Amino acid sequence: MTDDELIIYDGRQSETAAAVQRGVSRMLSMAGFATLPEFPLVSGRRADIFAVNDKGRIWIIEIKSSVTDFRADNKWPEYWDYCDQLYFAVPPDLPQDILPGEAGLIVADAWGAEILRQPEPQLLAAARRKAVTLRFARAAALRLHSVYDPRVAGLLRNED
Repeated sequence: MTDDELIIYDGRQSETAAAVQRGVSRMLSMAGFATLPEFPLVSGRRADIFAVNDKGRIWIIEIKSSVTDFRADNKWPEYWDYCDQLYFAVPPDLPQDILPGEAGLIVADAWGAEILRQPEPQLLAAARRKAVTLRFARAAALRLHSVYDPRVAGLLRNED
C-alpha cells in the first residue's frame, strides 16, 4: 500500500480536495489539534475540516480545490458562528488573491500544509463553545464506533 492509497475518497470531494484535506489534517495533528472532516454543524452545513486543540480553540477549514469551487460557494461566512478562527485551504496552484482576507490561508498538498495567513480570532461565547465541542466529541465517537464495529454503524444515531 502506498501513501496515496491511504487517502479516503468519500465521494463528497474531488481528488484534489481530498489531498488538501489530508495535508491540512496532518499539519493540524502536528500542531496539537484533533480533526474531523465533513463535520456537520447544527445549521445544516458541513465544515470541510473541524479542528479542536487541547485549549479548546476551534478552527474550521474550508477547502477550495479550484477557482470554480470558490466562486460557486458563498456559505463560508456562516462558519464564523461555530469557530474561533476560519481558514481557507487551497492547493499550491490556486490563485490566492481571490480568497477573502478576513479568513486565514493554508496552502496544502497530500503530504502537508503551511499557514500563510492567520485570521483575527473571533472567540466563541462559552455556551456555543460547549455545544460545538460536545457535538464534535459525539461525532468523533460515533465515527470511531463505526470503524471498530461496522455492523452496528447503520444502527447508530446519525451524527447530523
